[in-house]
Amino acid sequence: MEAVRATAEGAIAIKAKEVKAFGTEAAAAALQQLNIKRRNLTSHDVEIEILFCGVCHSDLHTARNEWHNTIYPCVPGHEIVGRIVSVGDHVKKFKPGDHAAVGCMVDSCRQCDYCKEGLEQYCEVGNIGTYNSPDIHLGTQTYGGYSESIVVDEAFVLRVPENLDLAATAPLLCAGITTFSPLKHWNVGPGKKVGIVGIGGLGHMGVKLAKAMGAEVIVFTTSTSKVEDAKRLGADDVILSKDDEQMSRYAGKLHFVLDAVSAQHDINAYLNLLRVDGSLALVGAPEHPLPVAAFSLIPYRRSFAGSMIGGIAETQEMLDFCGKHNIVSDIEMINIQQINEAYDRLLKGDVKYRFVIDMASLKNQ
Repeated sequence: MEAVRATAEGAIAIKAKEVKAFGTEAAAAALQQLNIKRRNLTSHDVEIEILFCGVCHSDLHTARNEWHNTIYPCVPGHEIVGRIVSVGDHVKKFKPGDHAAVGCMVDSCRQCDYCKEGLEQYCEVGNIGTYNSPDIHLGTQTYGGYSESIVVDEAFVLRVPENLDLAATAPLLCAGITTFSPLKHWNVGPGKKVGIVGIGGLGHMGVKLAKAMGAEVIVFTTSTSKVEDAKRLGADDVILSKDDEQMSRYAGKLHFVLDAVSAQHDINAYLNLLRVDGSLALVGAPEHPLPVAAFSLIPYRRSFAGSMIGGIAETQEMLDFCGKHNIVSDIEMINIQQINEAYDRLLKGDVKYRFVIDMASLKNQ
């Protein structure tokens, strides 16, 4: 089975093989087993047997075409941890038997200013997502980690610290780097008071990472049931955001706020917690615009920003940091056959705090 890839030198025949996967053919259809094509190794590729794959809310959005850009058939999954089974002739960083990881990207233009700065996530041409992006090798779309294996250029493959649990490491490839990148960018560390808004898949990682960076961490939640859990995760204080008196305790006191809430909420309530020159970074993605009052920003020279994942070097830095501090995600393991139920539970917030698929369940089907 061959596909043709166009290059500057002409057309190159790329051989491909079929592997088992779980995906969907339409927005309203359940995910089910299907076969997809993976390219055979080129000289800089590694082939990874997928052991575990985290379930991100982006998977659900894409599978159900909620962002109106899904290419079908769709195979989600961009929190991938596995074992390398083979490598191309020119691969230098990895060898068969190594544990490895793949996150949200599998390629970028590598030529623009952002790529050269190690900011491939902001590639001017557009990075190639692990799923639902153009596959320049096979001429179809990329397929994600709900599958037996994946083939990726070694430049976009990551090393997994040996001391970390493999299954609980998987969500670090999205939830981990999505929170690590802004915490690092805004210099979170000792002497800084940091607010984390929302305790879910992203927020619980934000608490762990900010605490390990040496910050004083204050969690803001609407749920009384999450107060003790936030403290277990490392929070120094937990504020019920519906309680105005509790909120007033930190008015004008925080250096940085990481907002991980994807539901509609009053962003001004959190901007008003910032001290002079404080910043709020939004990593949650509410469906509708959030109204910002001018005087939530002007009097204190506050900044309201956004952030998305990280580049490959920064993602490796995050994994190494997690290895040093023994940080992984809190997970609930599922079989691939439970994925549709998991999506329904994800919509209800019924997971603490990230589903991870044991991909052996696909091979054994």
